[in-house]
Amino acid sequence: MSLDYSQMFRLDGQHAVVVGCGGIGAEIVAGLAAQGARVTCLDKDLTVAQAALERAPGGAAYPVDVLDPGDLESRAGDLGDVDVLVLTAAMNVRKRLLDYTAEEFDRVVDLNLRGTFSAVRAFAPAMVERGRGSIVTLTSIRAVVVEPGQGVYAATKAGVMQLVRTWSAELGPAGVRINAVAPGVVETPLTQQIRDDEQWDRAYAQKAALGRWARPEEMVGAVCWLASDAASFVTGSQVMVDGGWTAIDGRFTPPT
Repeated sequence: MSLDYSQMFRLDGQHAVVVGCGGIGAEIVAGLAAQGARVTCLDKDLTVAQAALERAPGGAAYPVDVLDPGDLESRAGDLGDVDVLVLTAAMNVRKRLLDYTAEEFDRVVDLNLRGTFSAVRAFAPAMVERGRGSIVTLTSIRAVVVEPGQGVYAATKAGVMQLVRTWSAELGPAGVRINAVAPGVVETPLTQQIRDDEQWDRAYAQKAALGRWARPEEMVGAVCWLASDAASFVTGSQVMVDGGWTAIDGRFTPPT
């Protein structure tokens, strides 16, 4: 069946679930709702989920702990048919590898890698049974390039991308797509420490080809596209929304 080009980016009549509704997640909730989706907001902090829901009329908000597979599976069962799943929950402990504690390592790996694994395991089986669905998870430029102090976070994001590739192979025959969106440096509360340092802030801005930080809402278009029929033949991909960060070789612009 051919695509209706006038509607292929729309999500009317679809049920989208967003896990992790603060920061970029809140913008994704608003973007999915604007495209016509009915959005369910899930977050460990119910107040965060409820705040995001204010921009998605007709949706719902519930608490969920992605580190509790039983909680995820129970919630997935209660929500009924889900057409779109978006995963944003993640954390970082910015330390050099030799300074990391075992407890810090476990916290970052558990949320970023195991949490993603558990969320897909909870929601994907019903998509497989129905023969359709789109899953989008947020990775990072750190899945591709690193710097001192980002090692464990980078390893988890690269690991998530390898899971995405494997899931695309395993779920694709059932009609379920899974992709990743990799943000660059984004103006969120989590990056405030960096932006408060003038040199650090300027260095990060200048590393991107566009010469600036991203705004959270600039991540939404890629997510909505991957969720929609416009990306019906896209799976196993990582879309770089990084302002050209990973396209540039080094931070020095030589004279030409």
